[in-house]
Amino acid sequence: MSSRSTVNAVNTTTAQGAGSPAVAGFRATAGSSAAPPSAAGRVRGRLRSGLGLIGPRHARHALSAEQVDALTLPIGDDGVVVGVDTEGQPAVLGLNRPTPYDVVLIGSLWTAQVLALRAAATGARVAVETGRAPAWMQMVHAMGGGQNGLAVYEVGRVPPQGASAGTPVLVVRDCGMRPPRGRVVSGPWQSVVTLLPYLSPVAPRLIRQARLVGVQRISPDEAAELGRTMALPRADIESLPTLPDGVTLWCADRDRQYVMTQPTDAEIGLLGTPRRMD
Repeated sequence: MSSRSTVNAVNTTTAQGAGSPAVAGFRATAGSSAAPPSAAGRVRGRLRSGLGLIGPRHARHALSAEQVDALTLPIGDDGVVVGVDTEGQPAVLGLNRPTPYDVVLIGSLWTAQVLALRAAATGARVAVETGRAPAWMQMVHAMGGGQNGLAVYEVGRVPPQGASAGTPVLVVRDCGMRPPRGRVVSGPWQSVVTLLPYLSPVAPRLIRQARLVGVQRISPDEAAELGRTMALPRADIESLPTLPDGVTLWCADRDRQYVMTQPTDAEIGLLGTPRRMD
């Protein structure tokens, strides 16, 4: 990103009245016999005229076209760090968006919970729709009993969340192999992550609707079926049954990236180490 900055020096011009000197902010009147203004009066005059206090004088500063190209401002991705990629660089998932965003994760509860924790840490409110509430209650208690960004609801009981740019929302649907159609769907500043433990009969429909799909270790037969659904290369189809715990293949359109989720000490203390099976 390039930016042009031109700093202009302020030129102060003194005006001359008829036979009397003029001071900034004041105008002399021909034939006036009034006494010159005091020092305080001159300062007030400058302030009223918008000049403020007189500072050092500098010449005009400008950049040439060649110098402008050298001005850059690196801006990183904004979102949740879901792990590191194959080059060891942070992999960031942008969940807080002004447009609807649907994510399907075919993987473990552990990964979904880490994602929920990190989303809440960025300031998003997290609403969990689940049929296994006890599996989430430890997180709720650790975060202050649902008062600090994470709440758990029964399947089909998630109320409207009132998402906005100031209070983005992440809805995590942990509803088993055949999740029903949710009452709360994705919208502006409200993303939805649907967790599937395995490739289920409803997976193709959910995948077609999703903007992003994450896949963890699955069986060879599931990998072959998923490869046909998502048009995955043979190398990815063959690697899916061998993925280590904590590794996810994230797919968006034609982009694919393997990411390893590395938990912090606090996350290990709360959720344990990465695992595919719950």
